[in-house]
Amino acid sequence: MYTKIFRAVIIGAPGSGKGTISERIVKTFGFLHISSGDILRQNIINNTELGKKAQRYIAAGQLVPDDIMTKTMIARITEVGNKSYILDGFPRNSAQADILSAREQIDAVIDLNIPHDVIIDRVKNRWIHIPSGRVYNIGFNDPKVPGKDDVTGEPLTQREDDKPDVVAKRLQLYDELMSPVLSWYGQRGLVTTFKGRETNEIWPRVERFLKDKVNKG
Repeated sequence: MYTKIFRAVIIGAPGSGKGTISERIVKTFGFLHISSGDILRQNIINNTELGKKAQRYIAAGQLVPDDIMTKTMIARITEVGNKSYILDGFPRNSAQADILSAREQIDAVIDLNIPHDVIIDRVKNRWIHIPSGRVYNIGFNDPKVPGKDDVTGEPLTQREDDKPDVVAKRLQLYDELMSPVLSWYGQRGLVTTFKGRETNEIWPRVERFLKDKVNKG
């Protein structure tokens, strides 16, 4: 449907609905979703060397070091080749943005601005199917059968890093970390901010924005 190659970065605090918005972008526009979190989780499940290293940091509520993430994400972007994609979880600082811009032309940055109180409330009710990364929110995006994944019927779990004290720490880290990234892209006129409390309120605006951008090509 959309033939123009388009590359975007999606930015939003943990629990902001980035995953859901990204899924809808994939379904509507056919972009690939390149998520640093998904790549790390898959490596943890497969018990790779990267997975073992990542697990130690994640369990402590810390970010995986820059050099590990940069190598991992650039390798995945290289594999993808000449296709449209949305980057989720990368870049997370201006040094990574510099490295990315030397290799790729980023066409847009989608900034999801959700109040922290909404995120903390949302994350308390978040359950995930670990092998696939599918996320459910009780009272918002419930599984068809309580406690079970819609596709496989396998059990859902709550991630250790979804507990409120860890979430509060992550949100503080996120604010400190991402402000320079948003400034870096803002100086280049690439950032569009979408404010709201619900994904269903934000999505129509994101969809209109991307349709306009892609059709301009």
